[in-house]
Amino acid sequence: MIIAADIGNTNIKIGLFDKDRLVKSWRISTDVHRTSDEHGSILKQLFFAAGIDADSITGGIISSVIPQLNYTIMHMMEFYLDVIPIVVGAGIKTGLNVKYENPKELGSDRLINCVAAAKKYGAPFVLIDFGTATTFNVVNEKNEFVGGCITVGIKTAVKALANSTARLPEVELKPPQKVINASTVKAIQSGIVCGMAGQVEYIIKRIKKETGLPDLKVIATGGLSELVHEVNDSLFDIMDRELSLEGLNILYHLNSGGA
Repeated sequence: MIIAADIGNTNIKIGLFDKDRLVKSWRISTDVHRTSDEHGSILKQLFFAAGIDADSITGGIISSVIPQLNYTIMHMMEFYLDVIPIVVGAGIKTGLNVKYENPKELGSDRLINCVAAAKKYGAPFVLIDFGTATTFNVVNEKNEFVGGCITVGIKTAVKALANSTARLPEVELKPPQKVINASTVKAIQSGIVCGMAGQVEYIIKRIKKETGLPDLKVIATGGLSELVHEVNDSLFDIMDRELSLEGLNILYHLNSGGA
C-alpha cells in the first residue's frame, strides 16, 4: 500500500491506497507547531485503531500548501514508515499540460484535484474546490490546465466578518431556507452561502464564455460544496469529495513507475 498526505490550510487528509482502491482515510487538523514525532504518534494510533500494519506501506506522496510542514511530514514518513515520499511540485509528471505562467506558483492542491478529475471524468471541465479558499480550475479539451480564479472560502468569509466587526458573531454554517431573514445569525448564514452560490454561478458563466465551451463539465469538490448545492442544485454536474487523495495516488504511480 501507499500513503498519501494532502496538507491543507485547515486539515491534513491522509489516505491509504492498494493500487487504485482507497483502503482507509483520515482527516486531522493542521498544526504547524506539531512535530514529526507528534504526527507519527497520531499516525500510529490511527493505524492501530484500523488494524493497519506500518510494514505494509511501501511508498508515499505528499501535497502541501504549507511549506513549513513539508519537512515535518516527510521526516515522519521516513522515520515511522521507512518510506521516502514523493513531494508534489513543479516538474512532477501529471498527465496534464500545465499552461500556468509560473508553474511554481500553482498550488499543488489545485493540481492534484485536476489530475484526478481528468482521469475519472475526462476533459474539458471546470473544477471548483470549496476549501479555505474557493478555487476555480479549468482544464480544456486538449487536457491543458489553463488557469482559473481564486476567491475567499465560505468558512474564511464567516471568520473574516466576525473578526472585522464588533457585533457580528461567527456563525455555524447551515443551508439557508430563504434569503430574507429576521435574525442576525440567519441573515449572515443566508448572505454568505447564497452570496457564494451567486458568485459561483456567475464565474461558471464567465468561464464557459471565455473558453467557448458552453457544455463544459462543472465538477465540485470539498465538503462545503454541499452547502452551495443545497441553495442551487443545478450548478454542478458532478460532486466528488475524494479527488485530492485520488489525485495523489495517480501522481504516485506516474512518478514512481507504479512501485
